[in-house]
Amino acid sequence: MLDTYDENRLQQLQPDEISDSLERGSIVYFPKSPVALPDPQDLSFFRQELPNLVKLKNISFHPEAGRVRGLDSDDTALTERVSRILESVSNNIARFLSTTAPRLTENWTVGTCSFRPIQERGRNLSAHASNELVHIDAGAYGATHGDRILRFFINVNPDEDRVWVTKGNFPELLQAHGERAGLGYDKASRDYLARGPLDHAWSGFVNGLSRAVPVAKVLDSSPYDREMRRFHNYMKDTPSFQQDMHGHEEFRFPPFSAWMVFTDTVSHACLSGQYAFVHTSIVRLANLRLPELAPINLLRQAAQSG
Repeated sequence: MLDTYDENRLQQLQPDEISDSLERGSIVYFPKSPVALPDPQDLSFFRQELPNLVKLKNISFHPEAGRVRGLDSDDTALTERVSRILESVSNNIARFLSTTAPRLTENWTVGTCSFRPIQERGRNLSAHASNELVHIDAGAYGATHGDRILRFFINVNPDEDRVWVTKGNFPELLQAHGERAGLGYDKASRDYLARGPLDHAWSGFVNGLSRAVPVAKVLDSSPYDREMRRFHNYMKDTPSFQQDMHGHEEFRFPPFSAWMVFTDTVSHACLSGQYAFVHTSIVRLANLRLPELAPINLLRQAAQSG
């Protein structure tokens, strides 16, 4: 599952090589981050100060609003510094992706760039919010409508690995757990993921509202995103799934390494680690070379064969 790209392999990169690997469900891994990091003073500031200033799950820069959320501080200078650094990291990652996987970045949506300042192990978050429970990502920014969730991670802890586990990719998980999760494809007599008039009306309302309040777009929904959320919640809410070792595989990402993955395909959990940047983007379904591997099309195929 881990597809490693060191500096030499990156220099010999073929067109669509990385994007094809991502679509097939690999974790594309860089032993040394190919993306420029903030200077040492800014990294020390993030590691030393932000753990005491987080009021949400993470501290995130939202490009659509041009502001930071999750920071518990009234200090304008501090907020501006955090925003500047996160925006710079976001831009650096976006430039790297545009160069190495240009097909995926065409007409994409660049989402949040967050800093995760808290040790993931033992955070005592609710099940649906916990990163320690294996899951697939669903409903990024409210609704993807079948587009893909691409995340790029950088471990900026100078001393500690970031430890991940997986239980496999979406196709095998759908086959093994889809019916138990209550997914609707086994009872479908048509394209049950098609948006109806109410879905279109609601999306139109949310899009209009988000012009004035950008974060309102998280209110959007679709049949596909609700189905993926149902699967996400089933995984996190089912102890037997979490305890089952079938497909279990562990990865350790050392200090200053980076990796990226379609997190709506690769199941994952972060068991431990502190201090990481996470960049999220939404890749258009139409951009894929292997659309048959996209979750929305796998759900449609399951409905047709059922």
